[in-house]
Amino acid sequence: MHPASAKWYDRRDSVFIEFCVVDSKDVNVSFDKTKFIFSCVGGTDNVRHENEIELFEAIDENESKHKRTDRSVSCYLRKAQPGKSWPRLTKEKSQPRWLSVDFNNWKEWEDDSEEEMGNFDQFSDMMNNMGGGDFQPDLDGDEDDDTADSDDEKMPDLE
Repeated sequence: MHPASAKWYDRRDSVFIEFCVVDSKDVNVSFDKTKFIFSCVGGTDNVRHENEIELFEAIDENESKHKRTDRSVSCYLRKAQPGKSWPRLTKEKSQPRWLSVDFNNWKEWEDDSEEEMGNFDQFSDMMNNMGGGDFQPDLDGDEDDDTADSDDEKMPDLE
């Protein structure tokens, strides 16, 4: 078995982990108070992946969830002590080679606004509605609305 490569980031009430496994099947995610186990079969050559993590701090295993897509498996780990920053995902100070920080989503959340906190509620709602569809939350705050912006102009026809 091979560990799946993964990226993680920290938020006020939760930790997010994304396992980068394309076309995963037989996904099994086990949440324990201080341990997290992920396994699946993935890729075109059906490689068996397994990752076991002794977590930096305790989580609420009943509120932690996962969602599979064709490109990855995203995991939402609810912190047992919200508001406490995790400087790393693992209990051990050395980081496993298969794990990296998701710097695209990492930020210092101590200064989060209420608006940004709503985005986490949106992800939580998505995780609660685990059935069907490939809904992806709008975590950057942009909303699709049909109102025209003042700078929107009709584009000329192509010749």
